[in-house]
Amino acid sequence: QDLINQALENNVNLQNAKLNVDIANAQLKGAKLAYLPSVTIAPNGNISKMGDYDWTKTYQLPAQVSWEVDIFGKLLNSKRGAKEGVLKSQAYQQAARSQIIAAVANCYYAIAALESQLSLSRATAENWRQSVGVMRDLKLAGRVNEAAVVQSEAQYYGILANITDLEASLTRTNNTMSLLLNVMPQRWNINPDATLSAPAGLTGEIPMRQLAARPDVYAAERDLAVAYYSTNSARAAFYPGLNITASGGFTNLVGGLVTNPGKWFIDLAGSLVAPLFSRGANISRLEAAKAQQKMALNNFEYTLLSAAAMMVYEKSVEKESQLKLQTEALTKSVDYTTILLRESAGTSYLEVLTAQTSLLSSQMGEISCRQLQAQAVINLYQALGGGR
Repeated sequence: QDLINQALENNVNLQNAKLNVDIANAQLKGAKLAYLPSVTIAPNGNISKMGDYDWTKTYQLPAQVSWEVDIFGKLLNSKRGAKEGVLKSQAYQQAARSQIIAAVANCYYAIAALESQLSLSRATAENWRQSVGVMRDLKLAGRVNEAAVVQSEAQYYGILANITDLEASLTRTNNTMSLLLNVMPQRWNINPDATLSAPAGLTGEIPMRQLAARPDVYAAERDLAVAYYSTNSARAAFYPGLNITASGGFTNLVGGLVTNPGKWFIDLAGSLVAPLFSRGANISRLEAAKAQQKMALNNFEYTLLSAAAMMVYEKSVEKESQLKLQTEALTKSVDYTTILLRESAGTSYLEVLTAQTSLLSSQMGEISCRQLQAQAVINLYQALGGGR
């Protein structure tokens, strides 16, 4: 939990997601204010002289109020689209948050599994090193031949090579954790025995209605709504726009006459502007909006289908219990065959090597199975929109 909190505070992707929410809120604010009239003040003055006449001074202190009447829903669709944009940004922020939490958790249990496998491999390497010594002693006693010594040495060197691979994988996974937390690369001290159990009542399938809680599904749905309102806005651009303008102020210029002192004036006007030919701009905008709406629909359907993919947890639990039994049996097999080989009771060195290799494989599989269980629980957590 400490690592997750640190990642949520420092992760750049989540910070950018929060900024996207701020941008969407600012756009929504602008769309709402579009319903209000615009007010401008433009004072101006002029001084002129013609021939022998005195200098003429004129001035105006006008204020203008302009209001667009939203007859065909241009502003309405813009506001609705901006509102859906806010919801989409919030959903993407939640998706980023859930993804970061899941990534840190997966990395945590991956490091734990690698540490456990590395510890097991080192202990096994020490046992196999001793086995090499036993084989050499048995060769000197004439109980085994040189082939047995060479085979045991090859097995020992193989586990050493595997330890090198595990150490490299552990370094990469530690670097991934550092990157998620946005800190310098370091080795993270994680308990090798760390496990994650599923919550009570977990079933192999998730009801379809619960997928609505997934932030990626919700974001895709909101993206479809944004595209829908963008198409409506592009379609509304073909209709005329009605503007009502009122202006007034104080001036000393009335028609062609200059009067002092000045007088107040007021002017009311209305205009209806209908697009006739805009060089194809409105047509291309509408076609592009329709294509984007179709893309948003395809993305929504794909996201919904992807979210419906379930994971199986019970099978990994069942497999782990079977691997435990296998490990117990193979441990006994290694002990028995080793004793029989030393006592020269009809057991060959190949049986000992086979039993040792099978035991290591079973123990490694048991660790991997526990990691898969943790991943299954984390996937379920993310599938249900966890991290709110």
